[in-house]
Amino acid sequence: MISLLDNKLPGEVLEEVAKRMVARRKSMRLTQAQLAERSGVSLASIKRFERIHQISLASLVNIAFALRCEEDFDALFARQEYVSIDDVVRSGRGKRG
Repeated sequence: MISLLDNKLPGEVLEEVAKRMVARRKSMRLTQAQLAERSGVSLASIKRFERIHQISLASLVNIAFALRCEEDFDALFARQEYVSIDDVVRSGRGKRG
């Protein structure tokens, strides 16, 4: 059984994304200033994202490209949600063969 306590809050998702971005930046041996230059995102925006986890979507995408993580966005909103078994059958996922 899934509890509401198992679901992440928006702030927790932002914090986790920011932490992964920092880890990636450091693994590539980039300073905040170097990432700012590569991504075209202001140094202030990068610092704010790392500190308080706030950033525009456009800036986040530019950072992802600079860190060679642009394909990570491919899964965003891509998961199919099913309301009924009929939805599964219509999608073809219920086929055996």
